[in-house]
Amino acid sequence: MNRSDSIEIEALHVERQVEPLISVCNIDVSFGLVRALKDANFQFMRGECVAIAGHNGAGKSTLMSVLSGARRANAGWIEHDEIRHERGYGADVARGLGVRCVFQELSLCPNLTIEENMRAMHPQLKGIGWRKRARRIIEAQLDAIFPGHALSGTDVVGNLSLTQQQMVEIARAFSSVDSPVKVVILDEPTSSLDKYTSEQLLAFVRKAAASGITSILITHMLGEMLRCADRIMVMRDGSVVSTLSAHGLTKDAIIRAMGQFVEGDATSGRERRATTHAGEVYRWTLGPKERTAMEVPHGSIVGLAGLAGQGQTDALNEIYAKARRRGSHQRVAYVAGDRRADGVFPDWTIAQNFDIRSLFDRARGSWINVQHLQALFDAWAKRLDIRGAAGTANILALSGGNQQKVLFGRALASDAELVLMDDPMRGVDIGTKLEIYRLLLEEAAKGRTFVWYTTENDELAYCDKTYVFRSGRITRELSAAECTEEALLAASFEEATE
Repeated sequence: MNRSDSIEIEALHVERQVEPLISVCNIDVSFGLVRALKDANFQFMRGECVAIAGHNGAGKSTLMSVLSGARRANAGWIEHDEIRHERGYGADVARGLGVRCVFQELSLCPNLTIEENMRAMHPQLKGIGWRKRARRIIEAQLDAIFPGHALSGTDVVGNLSLTQQQMVEIARAFSSVDSPVKVVILDEPTSSLDKYTSEQLLAFVRKAAASGITSILITHMLGEMLRCADRIMVMRDGSVVSTLSAHGLTKDAIIRAMGQFVEGDATSGRERRATTHAGEVYRWTLGPKERTAMEVPHGSIVGLAGLAGQGQTDALNEIYAKARRRGSHQRVAYVAGDRRADGVFPDWTIAQNFDIRSLFDRARGSWINVQHLQALFDAWAKRLDIRGAAGTANILALSGGNQQKVLFGRALASDAELVLMDDPMRGVDIGTKLEIYRLLLEEAAKGRTFVWYTTENDELAYCDKTYVFRSGRITRELSAAECTEEALLAASFEEATE
């Protein structure tokens, strides 16, 4: 984000008269014996941005599913314009009240075009010329939120990148067809966006607040909360435990309110790194005609950066394929970024999803003991604080962040000497992130190697060096000292040379 964008966001944080818009009162939600929400109370004001902070499993997404009409509460009510809705309301009522939601797991139909997905959410788009009208509405909204997006309403969603699909989902939620949009719930909206498009969204949320639209932002990016929100609601174990004014707030204050704090020092971690593997290096030539070269020393953490969809994931996939090729003796694990498409087995239990990486012991040529696997899962579930359901429950019973923890634990618990990570921290709470960062530094010191694509530039501080991608090629190699926000931004828009 450049300086003018920062000024624009800050300028839109203005003092104004606010009035109550919608309230959740004494909301309770239970899943069997698990009480996901406990007497949750909060009042949202018209034309504000409220960020919601809390660990994975704190109840954030559950509360928003009640507010959006996707789920009815077991007890409590929602109040809107002095009308009380016992145990909440259905999705149709929510739409009529102007409540929209961008869920953490995308809800677009991949076999339909963007304009057809508009009609799926807005059935009022019908009759002669509905396609043209839908296209005009969604393209105008994309222009407003993500200038320069290069998307068309006739594009098939399944052909779009994950970032582009997230952009469409967000624009669709803010689109007004037959009734005004009053509340937009954004559940981890930037988890699939790069730094540039994330800042475009944050700037638009501030503009929307100035025009009277209330945005509810669920994010584990504390910097986004501080730049965009007026107030921060903190949830813990299913309850709203505090409300903080974002003015003058610090990241440490948010973490303390969440009841979490873990020390993490990227620089000292790199300095303590063992150098016994300094002479051993992975070397790969990648891409069409193998024109892109990467060198990754054993025992290092190497970052991949740049705007989303510039070839970072393709590079990881190609490295993985080379490592798994017959004749290669490299032990490799992969932490998928798109957990829904590439990470979890949705019909399996949580423990089964964790076990898949180590079901078969290739060294011994035998199946691993089930009791051993259960003990391994229990240990890592405790270490990564995987919460929300028992190991025997379906993987989809977990929140998105807890599902991501399962994938991460699966890789770290394996015997892999090389771990490839495709933006693995998306949707993971700050306490767990800091614990994982510490684990990465410890494992690298022991000789394990990590190649890490991340859309969070702050995470590159943990990397020994970073390759910046543009149009499928590496534009620049940055050392840890060179990896500044300015250098990353410049390299992200720089064309690779032959």
